[in-house]
Amino acid sequence: MTTIVPARPTGAVSLADVLESSVAALTGQVGALPLPPARSAVVLLVDGLGSASLGARAGHARTLTGRKGSIWSGFPTTTAAALATLTTGALPGEHGLVGWSVLDAENDRVVKQLSGWDDRMRPSTWQRRSTVFERGSAVGVRSFAVGPRRYATSGLTEAILSGADYVTAETVAERFATARSLVAAPGASLVYLYVPELDMIAHRAGWESDEWTAALEELDGEVRRLDEALGADEGLLVTADHGVLDVAEKGRVVFGGQAALVDGVRHVAGEPRCLQLHFEPDASDALRAATVAAWREAESHRSWVVTREEAVEAGWFGPVDEAVLPRIGDLLVAARKGVVYYDGRSTGGAAGSMIGQHGSWSSEETQVPLRRFGAFAR
Repeated sequence: MTTIVPARPTGAVSLADVLESSVAALTGQVGALPLPPARSAVVLLVDGLGSASLGARAGHARTLTGRKGSIWSGFPTTTAAALATLTTGALPGEHGLVGWSVLDAENDRVVKQLSGWDDRMRPSTWQRRSTVFERGSAVGVRSFAVGPRRYATSGLTEAILSGADYVTAETVAERFATARSLVAAPGASLVYLYVPELDMIAHRAGWESDEWTAALEELDGEVRRLDEALGADEGLLVTADHGVLDVAEKGRVVFGGQAALVDGVRHVAGEPRCLQLHFEPDASDALRAATVAAWREAESHRSWVVTREEAVEAGWFGPVDEAVLPRIGDLLVAARKGVVYYDGRSTGGAAGSMIGQHGSWSSEETQVPLRRFGAFAR
């Protein structure tokens, strides 16, 4: 009997509520996340900064750990899905970005949501919800997104940042300085500030590395300086899209050589900590059932192995629009211990080399900080 993971802690505020509630605070309203009123606000998104890893390095981040607060990031705990949740206020089953790589059924291919956009999968239609920035504009709030130049014209940016003016700044310090100048300008403004460096370091070297700790120290110093510079009517929220855990080499599982695990499987999507397997359209019910049973027999001791129907019923992706349903795997393998999965047929039989990983349901991945500064700390 497979245990289904609950989709969301009962009554919990999620990443979907952060920007929505910020706009509410700027317009005299109260959102799901109650915030004091403010004229303008910065929402800092630190890619990959989980509550657990932040707490473990508390001595290196006294500004961030001097405040309390965590929220549920959503599922899957991967950047494309989580950022879309933040900027649309909707969960993946509604906005449509249901993983790092997803099935584009119309074109019979798996596409990476961070970089694989093209004329066959247009950001403006694949992402199915308006953004908080677009809705904020309708009530007099001007929005800005501050991030590295390399993301300015990406497909993901088009999909999730529509309605915000993208302002480029390369270093972390330059981005914070830019956000400071934007939030200080007259009028109601919402500034989304993106810092990807910690996640990039975690993937390469692990969050337990000295390099990651040094980057956290730099970030914390910038947060302190921004907080000290904020005016009485300017708020700052600090959050993250997901957490991260370091996976040792012994936890990197290569599959694909076992026929029972790939019988009838046409596409492998998702991410190493949450596979989304799609069956051949003409695969028989018996073959599908046998493959599901094989995965459960092999991996249930360290992963949740659920069918699409079970995942949707349990609310893993939130409410799921009919058009989004085929993007979700027929079978999901979500790690609940320190393991990741690689399809040896596409990797030459080798496992990946990334150390820091995310995508599944552990508290290290799903619990992210929400810290309040400036007007929002009152």
